[in-house]
Amino acid sequence: MATSAPGEPQGWRGVIPAGVRPYIEPAPLTALFLGISSGFPFALLAATLTQRLSEAGIEKKSISAFALALLIYSFKWVWAPLVDRVKLPGSKRFGQRRTWLWFASCLVAVAVVVLAFADPSRDIQSVVIGAIMLGFAGATSDIVIDAYRIETLEPRQLGVGSGMSQYGWRLGAFFAASIALFVASRSNWAIGYLACVPLAFVGPIASLFMGEPKRHRDPKPVHGVRAALDAFWGPLADFLKREGAFLVLLFVLVHKIGDTMANLMIRDLLVGLGFTKNEILMGDVWVGFFALLVGIFVGGVLYAKMGMKRSVLVSLVLMAISNLSFAGLAAAGHSMPMLAFTIGFENFASGIGGVVVVAYLSALCNLRYTASQFALLSAAAAIVGRFLTGTTAGALIESMGYVNFYLLTTLIALPGVLLYAYMLKKGLIDESIGDAGKSGEGDVRAAHPQDKPAKPQT
Repeated sequence: MATSAPGEPQGWRGVIPAGVRPYIEPAPLTALFLGISSGFPFALLAATLTQRLSEAGIEKKSISAFALALLIYSFKWVWAPLVDRVKLPGSKRFGQRRTWLWFASCLVAVAVVVLAFADPSRDIQSVVIGAIMLGFAGATSDIVIDAYRIETLEPRQLGVGSGMSQYGWRLGAFFAASIALFVASRSNWAIGYLACVPLAFVGPIASLFMGEPKRHRDPKPVHGVRAALDAFWGPLADFLKREGAFLVLLFVLVHKIGDTMANLMIRDLLVGLGFTKNEILMGDVWVGFFALLVGIFVGGVLYAKMGMKRSVLVSLVLMAISNLSFAGLAAAGHSMPMLAFTIGFENFASGIGGVVVVAYLSALCNLRYTASQFALLSAAAAIVGRFLTGTTAGALIESMGYVNFYLLTTLIALPGVLLYAYMLKKGLIDESIGDAGKSGEGDVRAAHPQDKPAKPQT
């Protein structure tokens, strides 16, 4: 009777090709389901809400101002230390991360219901309230989900786990956009939003099977004003001690400005060009979804073959170029082939970036401050772009038109590419890595993340 060699996977995993097995380990699979719950609130606030407001006849300046609801995500670092340290009822039985996960998901569900029943054509203030509620609840959910993911994954799994998380995020956004559009086109937007509520609980249900993260460290009790201040200042102070920390933070702040500005106004462009709900469903949601799946797969391959550092540079270049395709679509007008190409290329580039850039941000964290530091880094990555979109994008589009606007977003993306190339040349990428990227199995600084660096890093 044949026996398996030592270390070989047992059971059904043994028949899976070796290149696929890392994706079906418990931790990356959990990251997939967590990503679904993370992605859908953002989709309802971004493209779907933009389309809903545009159809209600709201002017462009007001529509772009709703991007400020997404700006709440950029300030989640403010209350992230509470997620690290405050114990909710039930924490002793279910664990710190899982208790917060269920609590945040319930907040998301309530906020979606409020936004569903808000009517922009009759009472725009109710839409503002619903959008702010969903922004806060979604941001809180993201804090917990990101901490849970990083603490569950080993360093060697950060690339795969980031990829699976991005698959999940896009699945959640895809499901939300598809369900909302499909149901709304046959009934109304309120029913479309309500149909998305179950997506909030996909991640929490997965956590019941995965359990509390093994690398999670129990929060230290906070006593007195000084201890409370340390809870908020400590994560940032820890990061700023690293070599080149200020340049790393500058890169995180600027690298997504052009991409964020380009994407948050895309639905308004499509409505303005005369695309119908079904055309947007096919050309934007469906084509974008499958192109993203390809991009995430390619990102995983690049991460494994080129290592984290070089693959991040490749992704930044591709994301900058993708903004040019939006200018091409705006110039071409109502063209389904051009829509498919534009959305396809943009999502392909974003898929690659979603794997390698998120892996880099995850690796920057110190495991003592996982929720706080990743919240700070991920928020910083989008804050400038969301602020500029919410305050200037609508006015820029009205003054210069969509073609020139998207050409401008391409130029805005270049400083992030150049800054990262400089940091790579000076060795600051290695210096910036926290213990989440080098403590455990593998090391993200190595040419191949499953290995350790050939030489000690100084």
